[in-house]
Amino acid sequence: RGGAPLYLRRGFILMDAAPIILCLNVGSSSLKFALFEFTAAAEQRLAEGEVERIGRPGGHLRLRTQAGEQPRHEGDFASHEAALTAVFAALAELPAPAALGHRLVHGGPHHARPERIDEALLASLRAVVPFAPLHLPTALTVIQLVAARYPELPQVACFDTAFHRTQPELARLFALPAQYRNEGVQRYGFHGLSYEYVAGRLPGLIGARGQGKVIVAHLGNGASMCAIEDGRSVASTMGFTAVEGLPMGTRTGSIDPGVLLYLMDAHGMGPKQLTDLLYKRSGLLGLSGVSNDMRTLLASDVPEAKLAVDYFCYRIARELGSLAAALGGLDALVFTGGIGEHAAPVRAQVCAQAAWLGIAFDPAANAADAPVITTASSRVTVAVVPTDEEGVIARHARRLTLG
Repeated sequence: RGGAPLYLRRGFILMDAAPIILCLNVGSSSLKFALFEFTAAAEQRLAEGEVERIGRPGGHLRLRTQAGEQPRHEGDFASHEAALTAVFAALAELPAPAALGHRLVHGGPHHARPERIDEALLASLRAVVPFAPLHLPTALTVIQLVAARYPELPQVACFDTAFHRTQPELARLFALPAQYRNEGVQRYGFHGLSYEYVAGRLPGLIGARGQGKVIVAHLGNGASMCAIEDGRSVASTMGFTAVEGLPMGTRTGSIDPGVLLYLMDAHGMGPKQLTDLLYKRSGLLGLSGVSNDMRTLLASDVPEAKLAVDYFCYRIARELGSLAAALGGLDALVFTGGIGEHAAPVRAQVCAQAAWLGIAFDPAANAADAPVITTASSRVTVAVVPTDEEGVIARHARRLTLG
């Protein structure tokens, strides 16, 4: 039959060719997607893209295929259902998926690995919505929309918290009464799919040090760091939510809880106002008053922009010391994520502040975004590794649905 269409079902042309996996990454106002083909010899990314500004004016859909960037589709996407319809339409001429994988930001205390989605799993995830109220409800809605349209299409949930379930108990605790710990109030850690990918790649890139004591800095609009030993998470900067730890594009990072009590008392702030402040008006944007985008800040001559960059690097260097202590040493530091992969000045500043750890920095390699940006004599190897969360999701979805 040679890859010819078998039958047409609800807009998908299903093929008896290599397995095709569609990955969805749902944000509060965005929907990212990637389509993968698996053959006996290789894994190919057939297409990727995103719908942005869902529920807001000025929405748009971008699609990139092996033929290059496709014409951008402008339009107002009133809901994630409208965005999902647009994604399926954009992919209609490509091979149809045999399974679909989702990135879910939170799996709660009971989900430590990717799982095939069924009603029991959905019920369990609804119970942990209070742990991630800004993200989980929308993701669960998209899962149900897919199931309604394509009831025979298997779906897999990949949790950003799962990678960190190997952390020891002491790394997961808050100093709170046991009552709250029993309700699931503990440190979870996030960006786990990114850390899983990087941990798997490192031994092949830098040898034995990649299997030793490693700290990975996932730096983007959301930013965190993770201490990894022998490929397993030991400690991380994010905790119960994805607002703890490093300052981010618009999120505060760690903040004295007393500040929140003060804002409640002196400024009359309630949960909604505090959520807006902590998640949307702080971080690099709040410090600089200019932008949440590191590229804009690095190009700016406004003193507050430099202050924001300096604070970001300072907090990374401080967390680096903390995580090195949790590991009991350091063999490698890895930068990943949009800022980590592309902002050479940030990497240079962090490495300069971390020279005490034995980092012998190579400025020329750093400027060239080389895979390794330290000299051969450096006691700690510093690497730059582009992450691939979608590839991790696709491989898990294929394994759990197609074998």
